[in-house]
Amino acid sequence: MKRSNAPIFWALFGAGGMLSALTGPVLIFITGVAVPLGFLLPHDMMSYPRMLGFSQHIAGKLFILAIIVLYLWHAAHRIYKSLHDVGIHPSPASRFACYGTALAGTVIAAFSILAIGF
Repeated sequence: MKRSNAPIFWALFGAGGMLSALTGPVLIFITGVAVPLGFLLPHDMMSYPRMLGFSQHIAGKLFILAIIVLYLWHAAHRIYKSLHDVGIHPSPASRFACYGTALAGTVIAAFSILAIGF
C-alpha cells in the first residue's frame, strides 16, 4: 500500500480552521474596531513600542507565526479542494501552486519574524 502525505495537509487544514474560527473574529474586532475607536481598550494599546516589544518576545513570535502559517495552510488546502467545484480538476501543477504558495508564505513569515530580533 502506498503511503500518503494527505494527513499532514489535513492536520494543517484542521488546525488552521480551528485557529481562524477562534481567533479571527477577535483579532478583527480588536485591530479593526476596539483600538481605533477607543472602545474597551486605550488608544495606545497597539502603539508601535508595545507591538515591537510583543513581536520581539518569543511567545509573541510564536503567536504571530502560528496565526500566519496556519491561516496560510488552511487557505491553501481549502482552495486546492475547492478547485474541483469550479471545474478545475486537481493536478500536480494546481497542487504545487496552492501548497507552494503556502510554503513560500511560511518561509517568508519565519524569516520576517526572525528579522525583527529579540
